[in-house]
Amino acid sequence: MTRRHLSITLGIVLIASLGVSALAPAHPRQHGPQEGHLLGSGEFGIIDFVSEARMHDVTRGSIGDVGALGNYAYLAKFDDDAACDEPENVSDGGVYIVDIHNPRDPQEVGFIRAHQDTYVGEGIQAIPLTTPKFNGDILVFNNEGCGKNFKGGTSIYDVTNPEKPRKLASNQGDFTIGDVRNTPHDANQIHSAFAWDAGNKAYLVTTDDDEAEDVDIMDITDPRHPRLIGEFDLNVHDIDQPSLGLTDSFLHDMVVKRINGNWIMLLSYWDGGYVKLNVNDPANPLFRGDSEFTNPDPELFEQTGITRTPEGNGHQAEFTADDRFIIGTDEDFSPYRTTDLSRVTGPPAPVPETYETAPVGGGPLSVLPDKRLNGPVVYGGYGCPGVSAPIPPADSVVPQRSLAPGEEQIVVLQRGPSGDPNAPEEACFPGEKADNATDAGYDAVILTNRHLGSATLDGANCGFGAFPSDEVIPTLCTTHEALHDLFNRAEDYSVPYPAGDPGDKEPNIGQRGNKVDARALFDGWGYVHLFDSNLNEEDTFAIPEAMQESKAVGFGDLSVHEVATDPTDPRLAYLSYYAGGLRAIRIVEDRDRCMTAGEDDFPCLLEVGGYLDARGNNFWGVEVWTDPSSQKEYILASDRDSGLWIFQQKG
Repeated sequence: MTRRHLSITLGIVLIASLGVSALAPAHPRQHGPQEGHLLGSGEFGIIDFVSEARMHDVTRGSIGDVGALGNYAYLAKFDDDAACDEPENVSDGGVYIVDIHNPRDPQEVGFIRAHQDTYVGEGIQAIPLTTPKFNGDILVFNNEGCGKNFKGGTSIYDVTNPEKPRKLASNQGDFTIGDVRNTPHDANQIHSAFAWDAGNKAYLVTTDDDEAEDVDIMDITDPRHPRLIGEFDLNVHDIDQPSLGLTDSFLHDMVVKRINGNWIMLLSYWDGGYVKLNVNDPANPLFRGDSEFTNPDPELFEQTGITRTPEGNGHQAEFTADDRFIIGTDEDFSPYRTTDLSRVTGPPAPVPETYETAPVGGGPLSVLPDKRLNGPVVYGGYGCPGVSAPIPPADSVVPQRSLAPGEEQIVVLQRGPSGDPNAPEEACFPGEKADNATDAGYDAVILTNRHLGSATLDGANCGFGAFPSDEVIPTLCTTHEALHDLFNRAEDYSVPYPAGDPGDKEPNIGQRGNKVDARALFDGWGYVHLFDSNLNEEDTFAIPEAMQESKAVGFGDLSVHEVATDPTDPRLAYLSYYAGGLRAIRIVEDRDRCMTAGEDDFPCLLEVGGYLDARGNNFWGVEVWTDPSSQKEYILASDRDSGLWIFQQKG
């Protein structure tokens, strides 16, 4: 994860790195680079600022989602600079408890600590629960890894007295990957969680980060003893759009609501779009439809005239108060996409050799002066700290003077090591490899995959984490096939690696390879969808700055993150827009008003207010809270860099 105000380091690296198992769905670790801030002038439109409260020990990027119940708000403690990005440090993730009975003077009154090396991010929710086994208020939250000692699963606390929370269950969930029981006996990592009270029964749905059957549903009628009752992979319903390249289809977030006598689950399934299930019987959910991403990307084309395929990234969604509409948010932290990596030189082929690419952290190719990665590559091994064969200095293999104008010095490092008897050293994070490469004089970072057993398992999957905080290193991930082809070696994916490398299939450290070429193309940040109740798209919305290439670097993350629909006004919703601040949007069903606002679609989404501080904001979560005493509505927003901010409608 890169940081703001960072210098661009010279040198380029092709890296294969530590990361998630090939058996797991490739859940991207979002919540982007945060370089700089878009600055505002405070409140505008229908929004009034009420108050803000800074949490204890908060550091930049360490606040996650927000939830509320009664007179209390709950803020997730996410990873920060000192916790997850530097592997030698220990995370202190958990949940802040904030007394908001006086919205003008919120006070932090408690903290629930997660397990060591564990953080809480997306899955904060507090609900009243009344079942034959429990009567009171519960808080549920997710647990994700931030180090080798982390524990996954979902935790449930009794917050009937929020200032004295009592643990009911911790780190519970699915303890298997496929048919294999986890060793040690720990639950799979959970990205988000949502609970609902169905009367005599209560349930919890979670996002399982560790396997394709990622919709995990638990019976929490007795919240002290959660019980897994079903796990599902919604890709069996062919919800992705492979013809558009939208194949990263997995669960990210979900809500459940009773609509016309039925319990309906609305799931945000990344490139699979948005999906509805009937969960009257949660152990046997019924598929009720999904959305399709419009081609070409509608918001980018509308605001810039640029034609690109949609990027997908269905992140979070909610029903409107009257259930007539659904608003979904696509999270996208890469305002540039990267073309496939081309092999420019080497053995001739009937068609140019190209390899898929993926972002991995560090910095995008757009930070290069010409937004283009090109030049000859050098193999540098695994590139981990303390190895006997370090990365060779750039000028010793590809001297700067030997490059053509616009070319970079590029070193190739492989993900891992893992399963390689020729490299017994410990694997390391991609950011550590990249840091070592720039220390050796290279210009940026591209990461490749390692051996996974067969060509069918190969892909642009390179892990994440531990990029240095004092430099931006352009990075790119590609396949293991590319690693072999760029050095004119026979392709091999066997596990374990051939001992002694018979046939010399792996390139030699310090070997110079072919020239490559990849380019960055502007495609905007994440934006908002308006769907009808059947998930047909009606309109899209993005703040103007998110579709301006001049704001792509140095103004913070300009992607939308979450939406909260107003519980009393079925046409009003609020957006947490990271560095874009808090935004209020209205669904307008007046054709003339939409056309006057320059909208061709009807109904349409129009911005009606918001807040962006003069110092900048970094809003992750948004929640509408009703004060129990006054019955007034307030908008709660969690700022990643500070804590809780409270707003209300004017008047």
